Amino acid sequence: MTDYKLEMGGRELVVNMNELAEMANGSCSVRYGDTVVLSTAVMSQQERDLGFFPLTVDYEERYYAAGKILGSRYIRRESRPSDEAILTSRLIDRAIRPLFPPRLRKEIQVILTCLSWDRENDPDILGLMGASLSLSVSNIPWSGPVACLRIGREQGSLILNPTYKQREASDLDLVLAGVERRGEIFVNMIEAEGDQIPEEIILAAYKFAEPELKKIIAFQNKIAEDLGQKKASLKESKPDLELEKEIKKFLGKRLKEALFNQGKKERGTNVNELKEELAHFIESEHEGENKTELAREFFEKEIDKLIHQEAIKEEKRVDGRKLDEIRQISTQVGLLPRTHGSGLFQRGQTKTLSILTLGAPGDVKLLEGMEIVGKKRFMHHYNFPPYSVGEVRPLRGPGRRDIGHGMLVEKALLPVVPDVDQFPYTIRVVSEILSSNGSTSMASCSSASLALMDAGVPTSAAVAGISIGLMQEGRNYKLLVDIQGPEDHHGDMDFKVAGTKNGITAIQMDVKIAGISKEVLEESLSLAKKIRIQILDKMAQTLPSPRQKLSPLAPRILTLQINPEKIREVIGPGGKVINKIIQDCGVLIDIEDSGLVFVTSEKEESALQALDWIKNIVREAKPGEVFEGKVKRILDFGAFVEILPGQEGMIHISQLAPHRVRRVEDVVKVGDTVQVKVLNIDEQGRINLTLLQGKQNTKAQIISSK
Repeated sequence: MTDYKLEMGGRELVVNMNELAEMANGSCSVRYGDTVVLSTAVMSQQERDLGFFPLTVDYEERYYAAGKILGSRYIRRESRPSDEAILTSRLIDRAIRPLFPPRLRKEIQVILTCLSWDRENDPDILGLMGASLSLSVSNIPWSGPVACLRIGREQGSLILNPTYKQREASDLDLVLAGVERRGEIFVNMIEAEGDQIPEEIILAAYKFAEPELKKIIAFQNKIAEDLGQKKASLKESKPDLELEKEIKKFLGKRLKEALFNQGKKERGTNVNELKEELAHFIESEHEGENKTELAREFFEKEIDKLIHQEAIKEEKRVDGRKLDEIRQISTQVGLLPRTHGSGLFQRGQTKTLSILTLGAPGDVKLLEGMEIVGKKRFMHHYNFPPYSVGEVRPLRGPGRRDIGHGMLVEKALLPVVPDVDQFPYTIRVVSEILSSNGSTSMASCSSASLALMDAGVPTSAAVAGISIGLMQEGRNYKLLVDIQGPEDHHGDMDFKVAGTKNGITAIQMDVKIAGISKEVLEESLSLAKKIRIQILDKMAQTLPSPRQKLSPLAPRILTLQINPEKIREVIGPGGKVINKIIQDCGVLIDIEDSGLVFVTSEKEESALQALDWIKNIVREAKPGEVFEGKVKRILDFGAFVEILPGQEGMIHISQLAPHRVRRVEDVVKVGDTVQVKVLNIDEQGRINLTLLQGKQNTKAQIISSK
């Protein structure tokens, strides 16, 4: 058992190479504060020719890590991964995947299990650190290590690995991962959300993190030198030069002609037909030699090479655009007649439709997980149906990609969504991908922003996003604006940046190469800002700001602050009072512990009626006020009259008439409606009344009992 320690952000990082999982190819546990993550990496014995690199990354939450017993009362254990766990798995996957050999065909599974959580330090950073270490010390071929840090910003100062409490006060939450090459940090993964952060702050955060990332990489290299195993050798398959020469001759200029076409459908059809034609040709020329798959692989490499060369040397793209040219944009709002808000955004052949629904405060999503227990009032969901790419496949629940893209857009929009005090609605936006040809998540930012404004949600600014691509050969590179299918699949980077005209609200970057330099990062941010403003200007032509009035189809929410001590009176025994209000008025009522009451109804009149009812319940009578009430009880010494719903006062027998009264029943009976005046309220809160004889009630403050 060996411990390695490193000071990081004012706290100690402890790596324990304990071989707890001794059957794994590589394992370790990483501790930061009292948060502990166990990492394991395993490689299968047999190769699988799946046509892609078979890597699986799973981050596993454990309720015991937080000292909780959660889950359905009939299960009481972890089941489907939470969205938070899925996002953490994706974050780690994106950072380690580019560092595996492209020809590796053995299945790799990296599992990160949170064993202990201290409510201060996020396990995601430790999970990525553990994944890097378990792969580094294992015999699995991998060209790491990769370092990872979180950067926050509070009152203008950058913070290294902020705690949860510090992150709440921070206007930036930036996760950076990178590798070291030639003494320089190359960033290979970014995940960020911010409150309209200027681009220069992101660059300052990179500069702030760079020395720390180098320190972490040196720390991991030391562990790998001490304990690392010899890496397993890969099967060396010598290229079939004769076959490659034969394929090149067969293709000639036909591949370029098929690939460089403005239409996605035509391009896909032409390229697939050419690939199948090549396969038939190779089968006929090399019958029984099993060279078809080699031909298909070489065909894909030729596409990759062609797209790179044309972009870098000729500044030419598959659809004929300039490198910094965005596809044609069109926008539309108010498409659907019965929804609260809708927005359509089209960029080339990428088309997204976002639909907004407003709900009551009680419609919030309840969160119950290892890290997060609470309520969520703003949600964005992303649906990617098979017809959007012209495919046929079974419809199942949202996958990791859908959840990841949905959350990216949610992060991008959240900074402009009004606070609950200003706008008490629960807000759900759903983005339907109608047609996909690259960067549907960034298109969803625009369509969702339009849907919010169309419904009359008072957002502080419009949000748009764009994806920047990269083609790189050696030190030569070109950046591409608004990448589409082939440029995404065969390119080296997908750099998504969303925000307003004032700054960035979300970033998500992943690469297929080892990483990008500071220069590429800086140029990408600058280019993304330029294009983002162009898109926002185009959106403003359709809808420059949120509509002044809320959608007439949206429910109306009225609020009332009451004394928290009066909450139980509004609810009544067993919910009897509140349920009667809900039933008679046709409303929904939500009451917070602070005494804030929300009344939601499709009709404002119904909400006002319910609100008046609640006001009467919680209203406190004052001396001198006159009421008309019903006699509820009679005792020997006086009568009890309900002057307000749930509130009774007593008329002492001496206050029933100006003369002596022998029996209370001689003046009033149970069920009588009488006019009374409040004499006083004693120290115990008891209301003393006097009967007003022969006077008509004309005062506005008199309220009839319900």
